[in-house]
Amino acid sequence: MNRMQEKYNKEAVPALMKAFQYKNIMQVPRVEKVVLNIGLGGDAMDNPKALEAAMGDLATITGQKPIMTKAKKSIANFKLREGRIIGTKVTLRGDKMWAFLDRLLNAALPRVRDFRGISPEAFDGRGNYTLGLKDQLIFPEIEYDKIDQVRGMEVTVVTTARSDDHARLLLQLLGMPFRKEA
Repeated sequence: MNRMQEKYNKEAVPALMKAFQYKNIMQVPRVEKVVLNIGLGGDAMDNPKALEAAMGDLATITGQKPIMTKAKKSIANFKLREGRIIGTKVTLRGDKMWAFLDRLLNAALPRVRDFRGISPEAFDGRGNYTLGLKDQLIFPEIEYDKIDQVRGMEVTVVTTARSDDHARLLLQLLGMPFRKEA
């Protein structure tokens, strides 16, 4: 069992049951999946190598093959047509998800320059949290010399929590370094 999953089972579940008076252990919110997304937009259309490089970076970070994402609508101002490839994403579940969360919280986020915590306000209203990262270099798996361009990415943590407060406490108990709002 992964270290992060053990922390969830031994520390987070009892604390959540006590905090929200859950009567059944199945009511306790849990992390369902983690989705990593790199949106390239117009860069993917102009430069096919950029898409390959982004897919390679995601595969290196997650250990899983990413899929290509396509545009859902045409937007003339962005010179975007429906069905064109504009990014790449990976969905992690199970052991790979727990291993990634462990690396994100204990290895990658501490490497961010001038890190003061992440925003506690980036919840979507349904208990899911999205974290935007400015570059892929914070992950120790990525070698600085081998990247062609610095790309940002989104990390979405999908939980079974019914509200943002429940999800916030769950992620805090797992070690998510939320910023203290003054």
